[in-house]
Amino acid sequence: MAHEPARIGLVSISDRASAGVYEDKGLPALRDWLARALQNPLTFDERLIPDEQAGISATLIELVEAGCSLVLTTGGTGPAPRDVTPEATLAVAEKELPGFGEQMRQIGLRFVPTSILSRQVAVVRGRCLIVNLPGQPKAIQETLEGLKNAEGQQLVPGIFAAVPYCIDLIGGPYLQTHDAVCAAFRPKSARRPPAG
Repeated sequence: MAHEPARIGLVSISDRASAGVYEDKGLPALRDWLARALQNPLTFDERLIPDEQAGISATLIELVEAGCSLVLTTGGTGPAPRDVTPEATLAVAEKELPGFGEQMRQIGLRFVPTSILSRQVAVVRGRCLIVNLPGQPKAIQETLEGLKNAEGQQLVPGIFAAVPYCIDLIGGPYLQTHDAVCAAFRPKSARRPPAG
C-alpha cells in the first residue's frame, strides 16, 4: 500500500516579514520539519501575510477549500495589539481542540516562562486541522517534536504525535511519520500496515 499524498497549508503571519523588512524564517522551518517527519508525498501551499484578522481568516478558508488536510500557522499568538492569529483562527472554526494549546504552552514553559503568554489554538474546519504554532523556528520544532533526553527518550510529547490520528478522524489522508523524528500515536484499531 502506497503512502497517501497530503496537501498542507503553511501560513507565516508577520507584518514586517510580509513587508520585506526581514526574511521570513517560519515557512522554511515548517517545511523542513514536515519533510523530515512525514513519509507521505507532500504538497505545500505557502502564504506570508500581515497581522490582519480578516486576511488571516480568509487565507485559512482558502487553504481549507484548496484541499489542505492540515494548516499550520506561525506567528501572531502573543498578547500584543497586532497579535490576532488566535481570533482569526477561532472565527473560522467548526470545532476547537483545546488540548493542543494546553500542550503547546506546557512544552514552551520548559524553556521560557513567557510561554504562559501564548494564546495558540487548534481547530477543525471541514476535513482540515488548523494549528497555531509559535513564531521562532526553534520553538516550532520543540512544539511539534517535544522534548527528548540525551538517550533519545521522550520527556514531553510534542503535539504532532496526535495530528495524524486527528486527521484520520476528520476524514483526511493517512499520515505516516518517521518515528525517529516524531512517532504518531494511534489506537491499535486505527493502525494500518506500513506502506511499501
